[in-house]
Amino acid sequence: MKNLFSTKPAAAANDGTGIALDHGAVRAVIDAVLPNVDHGRFPVKCVAGERVRVHAHCFTDGHDVVRVQLCWRAREQPAFREVPMKPLGNDVWEAAFSPPSPGRYVYTVVAWVDPFESWRSEMTRRVDPDDVRIAAQVGALEIAAAASRAEGADRLALQRWATELDAVAASPGCDVVPLKALALDDEYAELARRHPDRQHAVRHPVELPLVADRERARFSTWYELFPRSTGPAPGVHGTFQDVEARLPAIAAMGFDVLYFPPIHPIGREQRKGPNNALQAGPDDVGSPWAIGAAEGGHTAILPALGTAQDFRHLVARAGEHGLEIALDIAFQCAPDHPYVKAHPGWFRWRPDGTVQYAENPPKKYQDIYPFNFECEDWRGLWAELKRVIDHWIGEGVRIFRVDNPHTKAFPFWEWVIGEVKRAHPDVIFLAEAFTRPKVMHRLAKLGFSQSYTYFTWRNTKEELQAYFTELSTEPGIDYFRPNAWPNTPDILHEQLQTGETAVYMSRLVLAATLAANYGIYGPAYERREHLPRSAGSEEYLDSEKYQLRHRADDDPDSLAPFIAQVNRIRRENPALQRDRGLRFLHIDNDQLLAYAKASPDGENVIVTVVNLDPHHVQTGWVGLEPASVGVKEGQAFQMHDLLSNQRFTWQGDWHYIRLDPRSVPAHIFVVRRRHGDERDFDYFL
Repeated sequence: MKNLFSTKPAAAANDGTGIALDHGAVRAVIDAVLPNVDHGRFPVKCVAGERVRVHAHCFTDGHDVVRVQLCWRAREQPAFREVPMKPLGNDVWEAAFSPPSPGRYVYTVVAWVDPFESWRSEMTRRVDPDDVRIAAQVGALEIAAAASRAEGADRLALQRWATELDAVAASPGCDVVPLKALALDDEYAELARRHPDRQHAVRHPVELPLVADRERARFSTWYELFPRSTGPAPGVHGTFQDVEARLPAIAAMGFDVLYFPPIHPIGREQRKGPNNALQAGPDDVGSPWAIGAAEGGHTAILPALGTAQDFRHLVARAGEHGLEIALDIAFQCAPDHPYVKAHPGWFRWRPDGTVQYAENPPKKYQDIYPFNFECEDWRGLWAELKRVIDHWIGEGVRIFRVDNPHTKAFPFWEWVIGEVKRAHPDVIFLAEAFTRPKVMHRLAKLGFSQSYTYFTWRNTKEELQAYFTELSTEPGIDYFRPNAWPNTPDILHEQLQTGETAVYMSRLVLAATLAANYGIYGPAYERREHLPRSAGSEEYLDSEKYQLRHRADDDPDSLAPFIAQVNRIRRENPALQRDRGLRFLHIDNDQLLAYAKASPDGENVIVTVVNLDPHHVQTGWVGLEPASVGVKEGQAFQMHDLLSNQRFTWQGDWHYIRLDPRSVPAHIFVVRRRHGDERDFDYFL
């Protein structure tokens, strides 16, 4: 295969003029290639099969014509594929490609001043007969040069064209009208374009990296469950078999990821009691995040949950219900984890001969020992932690929620995620990092497929608009995939502590429609468990982190039906399955939030309006121009509320909204356009 970038720059030399001879004839300029993350230091993210749009800023001096090609390949393949880039104006060029499967890719841009296209562009403007004849002869030379680069039928056709053009131009008294028509023949021109003169082509100096994930990295619906709290009676420890009995109900709510906190043996030394008490009783189960005991560590299973065979059976059964099991990766140890004795150098030791436990003053976690990523045996530590991930991949797990990744060394994450995804490109990593924005973005750049967000603490209209505008626009949208959670086992926001149904419904709608990835910690959420451990605390009273919880199956006030309805809407509407394309709409009431999302082809448009006030009816006028949703000016269109199944006819730019939190505090509208010339709204698409 020919080298796509055939320019062979001469080595810099001096011919006595004092001019270094290197790239002197290269005139095309590639000023920028977008998207890129930190100039190619980190990969852009996409999903296999979707179109990745690339823009390049390319130009040259003078009025000659530049040609630009987008070049892409799988990282392990030697040869690039090329896609012609089209000019958009103002020296901006665009093309797209679709990575066919999950994996790692690179892309770049090549540009050159094209002699044939430059000649043809000038030829279209020439009118003087003598100019036309001379220009035609010049063009014949360019066409002959193209023929010399071609083979087979193309070569013969171009030779005929060059010969004919030269002969007609040289004939006495030739008519320039047919001459010019021959010179500008579109079919011949297309042949010449296939064999361009690229000897002075320039390539963008960076092969920009791209990671293509499977679709679930872009669109997923998570449900967090403590397996040990699924027992059939109060005080009875749940098992994997008990979880299997819950699978139909979880699937019926529309979730596709079932996430477990750590399932490993729990340390006995320094074990915490209920509500994080420092002293545990003999029957207290401790925190799952205090990993490791005599029974084993990060590759072992807590015996009370079941065996490895039981776990594999659960993974298979979950798959039959359309659910994937996600496991928590928490790289930390209980004091009696086998690593502490086998690898004492992996921990920080204090002058009194004890290991430094985890702290976030004033909080203390005496039951957890963090790893020392600055230890001398850091290579051995890295290799062992990768072995843990590899072990669970071998057990059928392809999704991992990573606990507190911001407290581990960044180079480790870049290495381990890269190595894992090299062998298993379908693996997904969710970063549980409620930390500083730049740290969260760095983790996403390092390879995490999804990231927790500040959604829990964004509650006002102004906060939500500002935050999700940031999350859905460049440059962050190129690498940061938000995953919005209204609650977690650690976070019971004060807004949820009232237990009001309207709050729980509105927060769920916001998470599910603002973000393509979202999750809830259940059954706490659908049951609206809302009591905090103490005033001003965001911790649950009687938290499952430290004790078993038993919940009856027959909760008549459960939000499960509403959750199932929202998740069904997400599955049926492609507009809600991406973070790109979110735009907020003007609405003249600060207690109402309105926004729209559209599918890439524009066929599916969802407009969501949420009442942020859980106590009062709120009304307002929302601005929605018909043209923005694919409706002709002056034409009526239907807004079908998928929550209430009501249908409203809208026309014009302003539309009345009324939301009563005592019924449903939100609308999720799908835009239904009139089909053909039918007059009945039953014929809306």
